[in-house]
Amino acid sequence: MDNQKLKIESRLAQIGSVNEPVTGAVNFPIYQSTAFRHPRLGQSTGFDYIRTTNPTRKVLEEAAAELESGDAGFACSSGMAALQTIFTLFGQGDHLIVSLDLYGGTYRLLERILSKYGVTASYVDTNDLDALESTRRPNTKAVFIETPTNPLMMITDIAAVANWAKQHGMLTIVDNTLLTPYFQRPIELGADIVVHSATKYLGGHNDVLAGLIITQGQELSAEMAFLHNSIGAVLSPTDSYQLMKGMKTLALRMDRHEQNATRIAQYLLSHPLVTDVYYPALESHPGYEIQRKQSSGNTGIFSFKVKDARYVEPLLRHIKLIAFAESLGGVESLMTYPAVQTHADIPAEIRDAVGVDDRLLRFSVGIEHAEDLIQDLGNALEAARREIEEGASA
Repeated sequence: MDNQKLKIESRLAQIGSVNEPVTGAVNFPIYQSTAFRHPRLGQSTGFDYIRTTNPTRKVLEEAAAELESGDAGFACSSGMAALQTIFTLFGQGDHLIVSLDLYGGTYRLLERILSKYGVTASYVDTNDLDALESTRRPNTKAVFIETPTNPLMMITDIAAVANWAKQHGMLTIVDNTLLTPYFQRPIELGADIVVHSATKYLGGHNDVLAGLIITQGQELSAEMAFLHNSIGAVLSPTDSYQLMKGMKTLALRMDRHEQNATRIAQYLLSHPLVTDVYYPALESHPGYEIQRKQSSGNTGIFSFKVKDARYVEPLLRHIKLIAFAESLGGVESLMTYPAVQTHADIPAEIRDAVGVDDRLLRFSVGIEHAEDLIQDLGNALEAARREIEEGASA
C-alpha cells in the first residue's frame, strides 16, 4: 500500500517495520558498525562510514522527511546540534530575522557563538509583516520562526511569512518542536527547513537526546547533507532506534497531551492566583484563528503567570506528581521557571519586555490523568497561598 495514502497515525506506527528485507524484523535493527565493507574498488553498498550514513539512522531520516513532507531528513545528536548545522548555511556578513519570543538556547547560540563568525540576528514579532519588512536588510538571508514560541506561545502565520520570504529570496526556517508533524507541517505551508528538538515530543519519554532537520528542495538538501557530514554532530544508531520507537506512539501521546493541557489551562483561567494563561487552544489567545488555520491540533505545553512572584518558590516546592524539571514533551508532567532556567541566557531587560518575567511558569503537561494533575497543581497553589499569607501576617 502507498505510504502517502495512509493516515499519519498509521505511518507513525509503521516506522521501520517494512525496511528490513532479509529477516523481516518488525523493529528495524540497530546497526552499530562504524565501518562497512566495499564490494570492490570503486563500489559501495551505500554505506561507507557511520558519520556519513548508517542503516538505522537512514530509516529514521527517511521517516522524518516523509512525515514532514520534505525531500531529505538529517538526524543530529541534539536539537542544538541541528540548529548549529542549519546556521552553518550562513557566514560572515549574513543577517537573520528571528522570532522575538525565543528559546534561550537558540538565543545563546546566535548571540554568543554565531556572532563571532559575523552572523547577526534581529528579533521581531514574526507574525507582523510590516515589522519583518522594516527589519529586512540587503544581507538578510533567512527568517527563523518558532510557532508556537517557547514559552509565551506566540503564533506566526507560516504561509504568510514563507510567501514574503520567497519574494525576497530568503529561506524560511521553522522550529516545529512543540507541534510535531502530527499537528503541523510547515513545509506544506511554504517553509524550506524544519527543525526539531526530537528530545521532546518526538522521543516523548525523556530518555533520548536528538535533533532532526528536514529540508525541501534538491540543492538545499544536498548542501545540508554536506554540512551534516562535515560537522559530524550525527545521531548514534542506538539513539536513532530509541527515537523511532518513541515516534511510533506520537499520535496517541499528542492527542492526550492536548486534551490534558486544554483542560488544565481552562482550570487555571479561573484560578484566583493566576493572572494570565498562554495557550493557543484557548479562544482568548490572539493567535487562536491562525493556529486553527495552519495546525490540526495543539501542543501539550503552555505557560501561566501567578499574581505575585512570591508564589513561585512555594508552588514549585509543593508540586508532587508534577516534577520541577527542565525540558518538555515527555509522558511525565514537568514544570519549569523560564526566567532562571530555560531563558536565563536572555538578558533580563529583553525577557521582561517580551513577558518572560519572574511571575511566569511553563507547564509541560504529560499523559497522566488530568484530574490528578489538576489536584496536584491546585494543592500546590493553595499551599503557596497559605505560606505567603501567613508570612505576611507574622
